[in-house]
This record gives sequence, structure tokens and C-alpha cells, in this order.
Amino acid sequence: MALKRFENRVAFVTGAAHGIGRATVLRLAAEGAAIGAADVDAEGTAAVVAEITEAGGSAVALSCDITDTASVDAAVAATVGRFGRLDVLANVAGHNVGGLEGAEPAEEQWGRQYDFTFTGAVRCIRASLPHLMESRGAVVLVGSISGEVALGTAPYAAAKAAVANLVRNLASDHGPQGVRFNVVAPATVATDRFLGKEKLLDELKAIYPLGRVGQPEDVAAAIAFLASDDAAWITGITLPVEGGLTTGPGHLLNKIG
Repeated sequence: MALKRFENRVAFVTGAAHGIGRATVLRLAAEGAAIGAADVDAEGTAAVVAEITEAGGSAVALSCDITDTASVDAAVAATVGRFGRLDVLANVAGHNVGGLEGAEPAEEQWGRQYDFTFTGAVRCIRASLPHLMESRGAVVLVGSISGEVALGTAPYAAAKAAVANLVRNLASDHGPQGVRFNVVAPATVATDRFLGKEKLLDELKAIYPLGRVGQPEDVAAAIAFLASDDAAWITGITLPVEGGLTTGPGHLLNKIG
């Protein structure tokens, strides 16, 4: 990769062991970043860190549960302790606690989803922000196109919408300190959650104007852009990474005739 936008910079990435998080870690490392790779999956995190170090990069594997404030604080502190600074927070960790039970989502589902998706993001931001203010760094959170349109289960979609609103407010609050906040909002991405569901992925291609579902690397590229100086005058936005899904069904309707 020719781009080296993150040389002498440090990124803390959650959800680093799999899917979009793993792709983000590899993308940022390939562009020169030192990485604090955080996940609850110690084996998966160790594997991606080994891949980076074998390629000549710098990374540390960190155990981190974003539902636990002490765990997040310790992981961010370990990243700064190892590399001396922090320039990028990429909160990629994601989880959908489930769909509908009966007519409405159970109350516990709402609580679990918000704690993981929204409050988890807040924990990561709170721990990282003092360091990002020193470096005039960037925060990129992974939302979902479900937070923009009605495509997901209600607790998940509502929590992702809250993340987008959080970012707009923090971008305004901390712009004067030089810290940027943005969201990427993916649609269907072929991650581990679709293992054994390859037929479904193939069927979903039809709803996308670009004729395919997303790959983790598609989202990682958008995260890298928003975290880089190429996006130095961009803050407070939600960037859809969704293959044209929200343009509407015109590409399907045009086939009717």
C-alpha cells in the first residue's frame, strides 16, 4: 500500500480480532500506525497483532471489554504507555443483542444494546479524549445504516442512531480543541456473523445497486480516510458505506418491463 498517512501515529482500535475491526487494524498498520488492538477475544487479537509484527509493524494485543469502564481505561492507558501518545480512536466493536421477543423487544435487550453500543462508545471516548486533545486527533465510531433508515432490529437501530447524534454533539464541543469526531455507517458486510449463511449473502446482493455486499476492507478504508489528515476539515458527519442501498429500489424497478 502506497499510502502512509499514519506514520508516527498511534491508533486504539476496539473489536480488533474479527471482521471490520481486524480489517481496520491491518489497514491502519499498513499505513504506518502503531496499534493498540483491543478485543475480548484474546486469541484473535494475538493473531492479528502477530500478523502486523511479522510484517514489520508495531502493535500490542489488549484485553478489553467495552461494557467495563475499568477495562477500557486500562486498555487505553496500556496503549499510551507502550507508544507514548494516542492519535486515533476507532471504536469498531459491535454486537446485536437480538431481535423481537413477542410484539416488542424485551426491556433487557434495550439495556444490553445501549450499554454495549452507545455507552461502550462513550467509555472509549472518555478514556481517549485527554490524549486526543494533546495530539489533536480523530475519533471514528462504527454506526450502521440501520441507524439512518429502518433496516435493523429496533434496539440495535436506535442505539446506532444515538451514536450518530453523540458524534454530532461532540464534534461541536471539541472542534475548538482540534479533535474530530465522525461515524461510518455500513450496510451488509460479509463478516463472521454470516458464516454458514453464504446463500443469504448471495441473495442480498440483489438489493444493492453495486451488485454486491460489503467487505470488511470497504469499511476499514472509510475509517482510515476519516481518521487521516485527508479528512482534516470533516467532522460531525455520518458517512454511509452501503453500496448505494439507500438510493432506493430504482435499479430493481428498471428491470421490470
